[in-house]
Amino acid sequence: MALNVNTVYTTVLSILNKEQRGYMTPDEFNKVATQVQLEIFESYFEDLNQYLRMPKTDEAFASRLDHIRDELQPFIVNGPASAVTGNVYTLPTSPEVYRLGSAFYEKVTGAPEIQIVSKREYHEQVLSPILQPTKNFPIATYSDNKLTVFPSVTTTPNVNDIGFNYIKKPDDPVWGFTVGAVGQYVYDPSPSASTQFSIDDSQQTEVILNILKYAGVIIRDPQIVQAAAQELAQNEANAKR
Repeated sequence: MALNVNTVYTTVLSILNKEQRGYMTPDEFNKVATQVQLEIFESYFEDLNQYLRMPKTDEAFASRLDHIRDELQPFIVNGPASAVTGNVYTLPTSPEVYRLGSAFYEKVTGAPEIQIVSKREYHEQVLSPILQPTKNFPIATYSDNKLTVFPSVTTTPNVNDIGFNYIKKPDDPVWGFTVGAVGQYVYDPSPSASTQFSIDDSQQTEVILNILKYAGVIIRDPQIVQAAAQELAQNEANAKR
């Protein structure tokens, strides 16, 4: 279940206001929340690489590797290109591609995954009479959200010729509001005004602590920064024992 943006913001404000330490405006919160969500999202890939090198437990609900895969599952997208010019396929812009996983011919039975190579390797193989890519050994380069594939599928390319597997970028969280009778901010939960966190609500504690760390910088309170950083360090240490 996605993490509720109002729950996080009101919790952050409650902690900041408990000892009259300061205030975080909705605009400040939205910018910091976006940054924090991206940091946590990026950590999934680092944790995945680490847990892949560790022995996997067979105990139910205790596998960290399975947990990370579950966290990433809602962001995995399979789909065709959004446009094609010659052998250049443009990946979708909505949802935005965060990391490209794999590409493959959709209409070639038994064709292997398209190997994504550097531009130098691509040109070396395309120009080589011996290493020419084929539909049995296709290659491509990836740059600026475009995949240049060799060889082409047909003489009349179509967006459905190539399939993609990728990780989409999480939506930026937004705490939307209206202004009340006395000038106060009133939460507006409508989808047109607010956007919930994309990451799971199991990350609530980590999100709040990270936002508090930034909040301490904004209101110039080093005690909040230190307290939040220490709690995050302890939580990370406990998670990796």
